[in-house]
Amino acid sequence: MLNYIWVALLLLGIGAALTSDIITESENKFRNNIPFNAIISFNENPDELRDGEHNVNILVSAVDFNKFYNNPIKGNFIVPAEIIFKRSSVSHSFNFKVSTETHGLWKEMTEASGGEDDLFGSIKFKDRISEKSFKSEILFETISFNKMKDVTNSALDYAGTAVTIALGLIGIMALWLGVMKVAEEAGLIKIIANSLKPITKRLFPEIPADHPAMSSMIMNISANMLGLGNAATPFGLKAMEEMEKINQNKGTASNSMVTFLAINTAGLTLIPATAIAVRAASGSSNPAIIIGTTIFGAFCATCAGIASAKIIEKFYLESWSFSNWFKKNIKFFGIITVLILAVILFFTTGLASKLFEDNSFLTADGFKSFIEVISTLAIPFLIIIFIGYGVLKKIKVYEVFIEGAKDGFNIAVKIIPYLVAMLIAIGIFRAGGAMEWLIFILKPITNFIGMPPEALPMALMRPLSGSGSLGIMSENLAVYGPDSFLGVLVSTIYGSTETTFYVLAVYFGAVNIKSTRHAVPVGLIADVCGILGALFIVRFLFS
Repeated sequence: MLNYIWVALLLLGIGAALTSDIITESENKFRNNIPFNAIISFNENPDELRDGEHNVNILVSAVDFNKFYNNPIKGNFIVPAEIIFKRSSVSHSFNFKVSTETHGLWKEMTEASGGEDDLFGSIKFKDRISEKSFKSEILFETISFNKMKDVTNSALDYAGTAVTIALGLIGIMALWLGVMKVAEEAGLIKIIANSLKPITKRLFPEIPADHPAMSSMIMNISANMLGLGNAATPFGLKAMEEMEKINQNKGTASNSMVTFLAINTAGLTLIPATAIAVRAASGSSNPAIIIGTTIFGAFCATCAGIASAKIIEKFYLESWSFSNWFKKNIKFFGIITVLILAVILFFTTGLASKLFEDNSFLTADGFKSFIEVISTLAIPFLIIIFIGYGVLKKIKVYEVFIEGAKDGFNIAVKIIPYLVAMLIAIGIFRAGGAMEWLIFILKPITNFIGMPPEALPMALMRPLSGSGSLGIMSENLAVYGPDSFLGVLVSTIYGSTETTFYVLAVYFGAVNIKSTRHAVPVGLIADVCGILGALFIVRFLFS
């Protein structure tokens, strides 16, 4: 499945970029090779200037700009520039810095030309209108295939980003796998796994309760719920490695792997710290107001992910009977159904609001503070408990830690090719403009379910890119306000979902899984349900 998605992302991104460039070239949007009329004003008398670089001002008329680019602006404006002045030359080179005040079209031309913030061209003086000013013709540098340039730059940037991410994981992986190795040798992990056996046996029936994979999964899920992403990833990668050891079909995702990744891609976190921080930076009067909505959205995603993983995996059995399957799993899905109905009833009847009003110890700020304390103390607490228990059991903690840390280094390096491949495809898809096409296609559906069109880019970007969705959320908060309906909605979507394709690429890449089976649709089902859950709860509470 990932093969088809990867190729589709590449082809759609490049195809959209090429189509856009062809349209731009046919319309000559940037008016290549056509001179633009403006007034050039020197700071000094040009008759007294020597050849070389000099500062000038470009005075642009709104009427001329509108007529030339067919792009309406309000009011004349002035752009400071540097000119390479030569008395013997008819044409003079110039460049100017693009700033926040510069018109948007010239900013686009700057990005398309490949410069960081400079726009270049040449100037021909025509008629002198004062001692220091001339009517002039400006010819900007030729700009073509700007979208294809964006695709190229994005591919290179994301390739570097992928390696940076993987190398950044080495230290974290070494730390946590070293600590886990000590806890495993001391027998602490076995104690934890046995205490959670009633739950894990249902979720992962293929894996023995005392297997190292089970302990790693438990630690991964716990760390994710506490918002400890740096600690969760090493545990998750170690879990995948251990599950592959007992996998009957090497290179093919097992049912337990798919279920485990469904839980990861659901993104169930008690405190969405990143979203809260961005809301606070945007001036929100109550940044933590999304805690309850994100828990609800993530809970919907988790239930949907687990249920779809368990349902779809049954279709891979050769002798599959609906009646037998239903009888075998009726208790499990009955519990899930009751939990979902209970949560929906809890929120829709106003019981949640009444509970928070009647009990001061259950206030949102109190709950947030409680979780923040746990999140802050969790990492040092875990290190002390795990290493301390190893000392009590007379384990050679230093040697065992080093042994586990070596595994962390190997796993982090192994995922680089998979991470590069996925991030490059996502980068090309975004830079080429295919995201805008997808938004246009899905707009009728979002209108039908009541999702604001401004929130659709966030919903589509979140499964693809964490940094991309963070940028979209920040932009929406700045434009519409962090405490607006849209601001709360995009914050909730960000906090209650996960970057599905990133997780799949990293976790499957760590163990060389080629056939992902139903992992992708399960992850996307979890994302869709998380987004719909976020939309439902935000509309119910804030609409």
